[in-house]
Amino acid sequence: MENGKFDVIVCGGGTSGTAAAVAAARTGARTLLIERLGALGGQMNVSGPPGFSYAHLFSPRGEQVIAGFAEEMHSRLLKENHALPHRDEDNVYRRRTGYTFSFVDPEWWGLEIFRVLVESNVTLLLHTLVVGVTKDGDRVTGVIVENAAGRSTIEAKIVIDCTGEGDIAVRAGCDYELLPRDMNEPHSLCFTMDGVDWDEFMTYMKENPQEFQLRGAAGLSQEEKIANLRQVTDPADLGEIMGFFSIIKELLAKGEWHDYAGMGFFMAPRPDGGDRGVVQAHFQHSAQVPDLWSCDPWDLTKGEIEARRQIMIAAKAFKKYVPGFKKAYIVKMGTELRLRDGRRIMGDHRLTGAEVAAGARFYDCIGKSAFPAGAVHAANNSTLATVVRNGEVGGLPPEGGSHDIPYRCLVPRKVENFLVGGKHISTDRAAYQRFLQETVVTGQAAGAAAGLCVKKGVTPRALEAEEHVKDLQAFLRAQGVILDGVH
Repeated sequence: MENGKFDVIVCGGGTSGTAAAVAAARTGARTLLIERLGALGGQMNVSGPPGFSYAHLFSPRGEQVIAGFAEEMHSRLLKENHALPHRDEDNVYRRRTGYTFSFVDPEWWGLEIFRVLVESNVTLLLHTLVVGVTKDGDRVTGVIVENAAGRSTIEAKIVIDCTGEGDIAVRAGCDYELLPRDMNEPHSLCFTMDGVDWDEFMTYMKENPQEFQLRGAAGLSQEEKIANLRQVTDPADLGEIMGFFSIIKELLAKGEWHDYAGMGFFMAPRPDGGDRGVVQAHFQHSAQVPDLWSCDPWDLTKGEIEARRQIMIAAKAFKKYVPGFKKAYIVKMGTELRLRDGRRIMGDHRLTGAEVAAGARFYDCIGKSAFPAGAVHAANNSTLATVVRNGEVGGLPPEGGSHDIPYRCLVPRKVENFLVGGKHISTDRAAYQRFLQETVVTGQAAGAAAGLCVKKGVTPRALEAEEHVKDLQAFLRAQGVILDGVH
């Protein structure tokens, strides 16, 4: 086993970890990415896609606020006909909602990411679990790993936790917040169906718009939303669908649906599937399990069992009752639960829902998001909810704009030479930065920061100084990250 010494070690090869590894390597740092599986991509293609592949790159004003590595991967796949062009202003049904889609094929994303990492000179160590860190006082000096070859130690100047759950940060002694089980969002298991008759389905939807939760820009009447719906010719432009109000009522009465989700699905285009491409139906919300801690393997085991029971119920119900799904069939299922809620590692700044709702700006901005604070999934037949704890604030940034994500959210308290990237950065619950596009933003920033720390000979905490953070921002801008120039 070739361990050696590295400048930067990234723990976890999901959407944040891959972005972090590429960014670190592009600073010139000798970078190692460690992943417990043989696949890379995490919620993009292992426990997902979550339907957000990609979404929310544009604000409700129609401004693109997230680019950088997310845009790079979209552009690469678009050139190979494994993505669809950005559809914000051109999509009459969803434009100016802030919830538009820039679809990529998640399977091809999972292939392309290997090529990008190799091109960037990132060293990969797969089929390996990081089980701890080595420390000298409060300074992290490396990681402890286990795999089929046994247990070993790998040294690093900077370690980044991109595990999604903060597993390594906790082992390093970082402070964290974790909600009680019954306050956690339900974790979900996705599946994808092909063989849908989209002409039949879209005819049903256009003739029965009252059965659906329609999308549209703020201020549009229901009649205007219906008129826009009836202009849609490509099912991919629908993006996602929720509702089926009469059908689910009937199913619940007959005992043919469960109590933990509503009915709905995301569109999953495969652009290279023939002359017109193929659109599949991707179900992310139809199997979800509440009252589980993402850091308790017994909880997760219970969730894996229950979610598969729910998938069987959902797939049978859609085939039997939903127009266009009679001949549909499952072609993919997530390998494991997508973990929505978990630890948040407390850093030198704790982003709050109030700051999100105010569209806050920070001197150490490393990326942006236009996603609202306080939006959560609920384990009931409504599926979505807005839940804000006492003392927290929810809502969208003002005037359809965005908010900054400060670098200090990536720097854990008390522990040196350590960074976090991904959904477990430092926030309150309302401001949770867990969505796929946000994890790419913070992962890329963490990797860039780690590489610059090595180059400058400073700690991640010292990089918070304005003289250093300006260099981090300049590097991120050069990589296409949007830090300014938008609302």
